[in-house]
Amino acid sequence: MAPAALKRPPRDVRLDVLRGWLQVSIFIAHAYGAIYFWGIHASWGVSDSSEQFVLLSGLALGSVFTLKRARDGFGAALRDLGGRIRKLYLTHLLVFALFAAMVFWMRMTAPVPPEAAGWGWLAEDPLRAIGGTLVLLYQPAFMDILPLFVFCMLLLAPFLWLQERLGDWALLFPLGLYATTQILGLTLPGLGGTEIGFNPFAWQVLFLLGAWCGRRALLGAAPLPRHPVLLALAASVVVMGLWVKLGHYGWTIPAPELLEGAAEKPILGPLRLAHALALAWLVAVLVPRDAPWMHGAVPQVLALIGQHSLHVFCLGLFLSWGVATALALHPAGAWWLELALMPAGAAALAGFAAVLDRRRLAGRRVVRA
Repeated sequence: MAPAALKRPPRDVRLDVLRGWLQVSIFIAHAYGAIYFWGIHASWGVSDSSEQFVLLSGLALGSVFTLKRARDGFGAALRDLGGRIRKLYLTHLLVFALFAAMVFWMRMTAPVPPEAAGWGWLAEDPLRAIGGTLVLLYQPAFMDILPLFVFCMLLLAPFLWLQERLGDWALLFPLGLYATTQILGLTLPGLGGTEIGFNPFAWQVLFLLGAWCGRRALLGAAPLPRHPVLLALAASVVVMGLWVKLGHYGWTIPAPELLEGAAEKPILGPLRLAHALALAWLVAVLVPRDAPWMHGAVPQVLALIGQHSLHVFCLGLFLSWGVATALALHPAGAWWLELALMPAGAAALAGFAAVLDRRRLAGRRVVRA
């Protein structure tokens, strides 16, 4: 298909529903509860919603950049991407400032829960802490995922430029950087006593693999292969991840130390990467693009959340902090607090997404008028 003939593809309902579920799952995981956590896939494997969030973001932005490049040229696509990076960077700074205010207010009113780790540097040396925040290397609790997206988005244009010229050989760049990171331990220095929660030299491989898929899909390339051998391989990886996870609970024979190391999250260990890709492939080939069940009430609410995933994610950080704090401060009643607060938080995310959607539709009507 010639670039000039590219058209925006129809919305994939699966992606909206999945992104919405990922936001709810991230909220549950960040809240550190003990009941609803069993309902998310992080409880049953070595990867969690973070991997799928990064992969799907790469897929979406790879498609958007390619479409903009075909319609308006590389410069226009680059400016559009630059605007998105700037918006995300400023969003991170705003979230950081508001989160810091919430943490320090909590310190003045109640004992600080253990999840407050890393925020002390901001109180002890604010000038340096602010500098570390501006360069995205000061990452106290809950402040590590948006910097990863900024780093990954900075790599998007060079990678797609390579893909345009080298085809699939461009994958050697993210795969090579990932392998080098695993072998040599490449990382960025965390400041203020914090660590980089998501090593961008490793995690970029998921984002850029997603971008590779997004560009291919937009250009009409062949879909992902479906073969019994691939199905068996993906299923084997998922079962291996289940074995490792169940070993953590003492329900099975513990996995060898080598497998445990291969599932580390900060460096996106090889088993963790394989598990995330296996789950994504299984969903892509086994779940239809638009099934009747996706139009039910709950999937439609999830789809609405997924369409506003960035803003919902940011709100989810604050809500999950509130739930985690409540559970930490009232351990005796944690079970009933969790039963009440988790659904309330999920409902707040859905309500927030509904408000954002109404604003978006109202803005479109004004533009058309």
